[in-house]
Amino acid sequence: MTKKSFMQGAVILGIAGLFIKLLGAFFRIPLVNMIGTEAMSYYQSAYPVYVFFLTLATAGIPIAISKMVSERIATDRYYEANRVYRISFVLLLIIGIASSSICFFGAGWITRLMRIPEAVYSMKAIAPALLFVPLMASFRGYFQGMQDMKPTAVSQTVEQLFRVVCGLFLAYYLTRVSLEYAAAGAAFGATAGAVMGLLATVIVYLYKRGGLQANIKRTKRPKEENASSILAKIIIIAVPITVGASIMPIMNGIDAMMVIRVLTDTGWTYNAAKDMYGQLTAMVGSLINFPQVLTQAVSMSLVPAISIAFRQRDMAFVKDNVKLGLRTALIIGFPCAFGFMTIAEPILLMIYPLQKASAMSAASCLVILGAGVIFLSTVQTLTGVLQGIGKQMIPVRNLAIGAVAKVALSYYLVSIPGIDVKGAAVGTVTAYIIASTLNLIAVKRYTGVKFDFILTYVKPLVSALAMAAIVWVSQRLFSAFVGNAVGTLLSIMIGALVYGYMLFLVKAITKEEVARLPRGNKIVKIMNKFVK
Repeated sequence: MTKKSFMQGAVILGIAGLFIKLLGAFFRIPLVNMIGTEAMSYYQSAYPVYVFFLTLATAGIPIAISKMVSERIATDRYYEANRVYRISFVLLLIIGIASSSICFFGAGWITRLMRIPEAVYSMKAIAPALLFVPLMASFRGYFQGMQDMKPTAVSQTVEQLFRVVCGLFLAYYLTRVSLEYAAAGAAFGATAGAVMGLLATVIVYLYKRGGLQANIKRTKRPKEENASSILAKIIIIAVPITVGASIMPIMNGIDAMMVIRVLTDTGWTYNAAKDMYGQLTAMVGSLINFPQVLTQAVSMSLVPAISIAFRQRDMAFVKDNVKLGLRTALIIGFPCAFGFMTIAEPILLMIYPLQKASAMSAASCLVILGAGVIFLSTVQTLTGVLQGIGKQMIPVRNLAIGAVAKVALSYYLVSIPGIDVKGAAVGTVTAYIIASTLNLIAVKRYTGVKFDFILTYVKPLVSALAMAAIVWVSQRLFSAFVGNAVGTLLSIMIGALVYGYMLFLVKAITKEEVARLPRGNKIVKIMNKFVK
């Protein structure tokens, strides 16, 4: 298997991820407008627990599969790569049964502990998804190890589509019963999506099975590696990654318990505290996840590409991909961060027109967390690099240090009148700053890479600042004539064009790099009409 840049896979996953997030926005925005922030707090309170169990099952093991499969295919050992997949499938099946059972049968106890017992139906509704998603993840890891990101993109799209359709339908239908049931209906969308996503993945696998089997049959079969040995290797790789990926969901779970408790202890009513927490998580958190999709695609694609090169000691290839990976993350992160900070309130009012008071109140949290997008982008990308070179424990340690700082700072700031829930946002950004800084130091140490400061940091920053200035002015001008929603949307579109133009103007991206992307030559031809 020849080495190739991660960008092909990143583009495929990125495009799919954006479409999925747009579907998610189509789901969440009408959902918030339909059931309100109180019911969203029930729905959202089930999510940290769900994400925690999902992280245990799917954060580390698919990456371990991807890494082990890519290493074996690099030396034409397709049979051994297939055995890694089959053994991991059984492991994920066992984990899925256990986690879904805990979440379903322990829903009452968990929600009482969180002091939101009304979320019990939401937790039970989402629990079955924990059985099906891990099985999907085993297929995805197998294909990602072959640097084939299309099956992952297809299954994710199908999963999200059915989640949105089913979740919105049930939420709308059950609103007439109660807010608790409406939130549960929305949560069940994840279960419906997981079932259909798994079905789509199986269909893709069966379609590709002929080619996979042909590669397996022509592979010389050495003495089979013991299944327990393969399982042990999967666990050795997966456990540190899983622990690291579990840290932020654990911190979000602590937020769910701590923020409401601290707010009520400092004088806020229980309903007001739930509403503020709903603003932070449902309104702002969903927006912050948008750019994360793109940088996560970069991170996922980096792991097999760097793993193959690092195993073959091709450090020049490793360094090139590390530099391109970080630069890509910052090119994505800078405009998103400055966009959120520049027009936070207009964005929220555009998205949540029926929740104006909550949208205006949540704007300050979006400004704070928007700044954190830059550091979240680098955390994810550099974590992928460290996982690819077999240093998966280092990002775990770094994020843990950041998480400890987050808890301490959030607890202190939330209790201060006037800061309240914004303190939790500050704590989250602080965690990302600490983790990204420590990850960068580790990547430089273990790969010997040296980053071009002007190319990597300054040029994307200058482009983003120019974009932010144009967006700030255009949003106010347009909104005065056509209203906030249309004015904000037009300013975002203009900002995207300005940012793209600036990237090429300051040579943050070259046409040669664009040409290497899927359909890159056609994009370059279009660019040549505007940028010489």
